[in-house]
Amino acid sequence: MTTAFRRLKSIALGTAFGTVCLASIGTAPALAQDIIVGLITKTEINPFFVKMKEGAQAKAKELGVELRSYAGKVDGDNESQVAAIESLIAAGAKGILITPSDTKAIVPSVEKAREAGIMVIALDTPLEPITAADATLATDNFRAGELIGQWAAKTLGDAAQDARIGFLDLTPMEPTVDYLRDQGFMKGFGIDIQDPTDIGDEDDPRISGHDVTSGNEEGGRRAMENLLQRDPTINVVYTINEPAAAGAYEALKAVGREKDVLIVSVDGGCPGVKNVEAGIIGATSQQYPLLMASMGVEAVVNYVKTGKKPENSPGLEFFNTGVELVTAKPVEGVPSIGVEEGLARCWG
Repeated sequence: MTTAFRRLKSIALGTAFGTVCLASIGTAPALAQDIIVGLITKTEINPFFVKMKEGAQAKAKELGVELRSYAGKVDGDNESQVAAIESLIAAGAKGILITPSDTKAIVPSVEKAREAGIMVIALDTPLEPITAADATLATDNFRAGELIGQWAAKTLGDAAQDARIGFLDLTPMEPTVDYLRDQGFMKGFGIDIQDPTDIGDEDDPRISGHDVTSGNEEGGRRAMENLLQRDPTINVVYTINEPAAAGAYEALKAVGREKDVLIVSVDGGCPGVKNVEAGIIGATSQQYPLLMASMGVEAVVNYVKTGKKPENSPGLEFFNTGVELVTAKPVEGVPSIGVEEGLARCWG
């Protein structure tokens, strides 16, 4: 862990919960041992959620609480997440940490959990409305998209005015993480945003089209193939995450276009950062799932002991767990870190 990242984590923890409260957590394992914390992720196989689970498990062990983990079968599987909430209510959980697959459809189940006295924290993906959860610990997903959009536009220079852009999004349900990254990219690239919560309503002629990937490599490859059939001249590809970016690259490689298309993404997992190093991905916005999950477990324990909930970051409706642009080709005016630092901070 780099010095800069240690400082980020220290600031984050101190701001969110207060150093006095954190000290009390570590000194009362007898109380903590009766606490059940639930973690519900979108899938079990995405490296982002694997790392999130690792962070929650490590912190739960450290604090002496019981962690129960659940996941959807695929990204977008709301039914499995509803069933997980029901199980945690029945088990008497004190807190639920959730990365919602359907940010609207899950809200009635979240409300039921909160009515049962359970604190619910959204991780990474805000609910709709965001106030449906007691707190949200997340990357600033709009900023993550904005950074890669700015980088792509400045990398292209004057050619950005004639770009042909393909968007590889997440699911047809357009959860918050999906439209925030998508719309953030548009702002960064200089595309006028219409409805900031809707994907595909823009009228910029540079946009070749959108397709969905389910956030995995197979989906990314299929979506890229679809977009190339519509417009074989695409030269910029926005991707919701790095597995989708890897699939897009394979589709481009199959038609001999891998060298002349700029791919940007969001995640910051080790495979993705290595793809930045290899030139497969031009730049990616790195987020920190282990930090989200470990802070979430701490927040639940702190809430049980003090009744206090995490505070939002200044000017935001959630607590921002940080984002950094990682690229081997920095551009003036867009803050970034290099591949070496990105690899030191990566996960998965």
